[in-house]
Amino acid sequence: MDDATWNSPWPTVTALHAWLTERSPVPPEQQTLLRMLKLSEEVGEVAEAVIGATGQNPRKGVSHSWQDVQAELCDVIVTAMVALTTLTPDAEGVFDAHLAKVARRSLGSG
Repeated sequence: MDDATWNSPWPTVTALHAWLTERSPVPPEQQTLLRMLKLSEEVGEVAEAVIGATGQNPRKGVSHSWQDVQAELCDVIVTAMVALTTLTPDAEGVFDAHLAKVARRSLGSG
């Protein structure tokens, strides 16, 4: 991928983090914990969408689409990025370093 065409999500994630922080009714320590817990909620929504897309709940049948699953997975990613931004001002650097480590371990590159 050409660097000129890469549009980093981090400025948007930083803006979302600031927006959430400004509007939070709880102290910063609780915000941190609640953002970590929000990940579990979002992962649960992925599970619900998969169950709905496969019709595994006989009472509900097919209640979701695979596009719903995709959207829920995106919510997990955004939520994790915001949570990481909550823990460190260098979320982008921390993520890049971790992704490179995973790539080296898994792909032998990075």
